[in-house]
Amino acid sequence: MAWNETREPVLSVRGLTKRIKGKEIVRDLNFDVFAGEVFGFLGPNGSGKTTTIRMLVDLIRPSEGRVLCGGKDVRREHFEALSMIGCIVENPEMYPYMTGWQNLEHFAAMLPGVGEPRIREVAAFVGLEARIHDKVKTYSLGMRQRLGIAQALLGRPKLLILDEPTNGLDPQGIKELREFIRGLAREGVGVFVSSHLLSEIELMCDRVAILSKGRLLAVDRVDALLSRFAPRVIWRTGSADEAHAVLAAAGEAERTGPETVAVRMAEEAVPEWNRRLVNAGVEVRGIEVLKPALEDLFLAITEGEGA
Repeated sequence: MAWNETREPVLSVRGLTKRIKGKEIVRDLNFDVFAGEVFGFLGPNGSGKTTTIRMLVDLIRPSEGRVLCGGKDVRREHFEALSMIGCIVENPEMYPYMTGWQNLEHFAAMLPGVGEPRIREVAAFVGLEARIHDKVKTYSLGMRQRLGIAQALLGRPKLLILDEPTNGLDPQGIKELREFIRGLAREGVGVFVSSHLLSEIELMCDRVAILSKGRLLAVDRVDALLSRFAPRVIWRTGSADEAHAVLAAAGEAERTGPETVAVRMAEEAVPEWNRRLVNAGVEVRGIEVLKPALEDLFLAITEGEGA
């Protein structure tokens, strides 16, 4: 199931602001998360991501603004709103000397109408049915992450919030988690993912919000954000000096070697600038078009702050 902005959002954030001792940590955040989409939440350390997540699940009170889940205000209709949210903040906390099944039973006992059939269902959904009766202390980090997600899914939430879910995972674990999160979205769950791994967010998410110094700088589809940046074109020529003299008119051309020049330009403009180089007597030996990545956009928008 693809996300669709014509549907009602599962999460609406309006004017969310948090001040601590007169210092504004988060200022006037506004965004929606829809059913069936993966929504990425990006920002450098200290940008206000964790503070925002804590306000989303009513762990701390906002100074101003509202958070609605399924149309319910998390402050005024606390239990109704939070019953629609599954959340893992940082590493999932489980009892290591209990089995995965026993851990899920423990959490299911706190939820009305959740029994053994639902536990079996979520264990199978996260791919743990073969190990669900083993003690959690024998689980890998990736398996513990999946068990944490199973726990968060017990109450059939409309929204799943994951804070840095790939922390500590190896490349295979990250790939499996990415595919799992996309599968959740196909089932109609809205997934809110906070992460600093820009390459993973690019592969995983439909839309992203970019936060810096407590303010939202951009909220849009990943492809729409990337379209703001022209590709970087590397020209390999007989002489970088001669090529630079021509390509300087195309934009900020940069000599990257004795025979190479890099310049940002639209991909459709490449044939025209190739013709100009040839007409100017410059030997063109190769052209490489490097598509922009989310990291390029992130660094440009946040003015070089580290993630």
